Amino acid sequence: MAAALTSPRIMLLLGSAPDVVRCVHWPKQAVSKIVAINNAWRVRPDWDLLVHAGDFPSDRLPPGAWLRQAQIFSASHYVPAQNAFGGFVYAGGTMAMTAAYWTIHSQKPDVLAFLGCDMIYDQPEKTHFYGVGRADPLRNDPTLQSLEAKSSRLLIHALRRGTLCVNLSDLPHSRLLLPRLSFEEIRHLSPQRLADMKAGVLAGIQSQAVEEAERIEGELGYFYEDGKYWNHLDEIDETRLADIDRLWMSAVGDLTARPAEECSAAE
Repeated sequence: MAAALTSPRIMLLLGSAPDVVRCVHWPKQAVSKIVAINNAWRVRPDWDLLVHAGDFPSDRLPPGAWLRQAQIFSASHYVPAQNAFGGFVYAGGTMAMTAAYWTIHSQKPDVLAFLGCDMIYDQPEKTHFYGVGRADPLRNDPTLQSLEAKSSRLLIHALRRGTLCVNLSDLPHSRLLLPRLSFEEIRHLSPQRLADMKAGVLAGIQSQAVEEAERIEGELGYFYEDGKYWNHLDEIDETRLADIDRLWMSAVGDLTARPAEECSAAE
């Protein structure tokens, strides 16, 4: 008799968009671990891992009483992880991407489910769940010309490591272009269903566009081991980065515009 398939290892990645509070009453046992980004540790007390920016104010970190078995990670941990995927210039220098690559690299989940990471700032009076915050992904930065393209690149690189990235958002628009699932679908995600979804996404990826994007990335060589790409802006051609972004977008085509239930292998 064949061995029973184990349940998928699902990790929840929390950003700070206002709708992240939807997860407050979600049962913890539905996921393996919860990863919070920056201030998102304040959303619920049972988070497991916190990934914060190197310049995150120390007075905004959780007090010691909150830590329990939780762990906190910052630049010394996520820079090597980001480098393993080609570096910040190509992966995108914003914390949603940074925390995602770190989680995939260090935790190796079967599914990485995003919530509160849509990077849509259409409510000036409440940009974040705690009120008004800095819209970091919208800053003038050559690595963030297309957040949509950066999420497409993430989707492909994650699949290579065995991780399917999905978006739990129920907003009408998101700059995080990943297959969408509901929390209920995540809770009941079977190994076979996950395998079908991964196969469906992989089948829809345009390999020629991926190969060309990676060829140009290697040719340009915008890799800075310390992660401080902002010290090398005079070396970075924004036009060439835009070319790479277009290739990553074309590599996924309309995959991320389709409902998640359509991202499955053909019978």
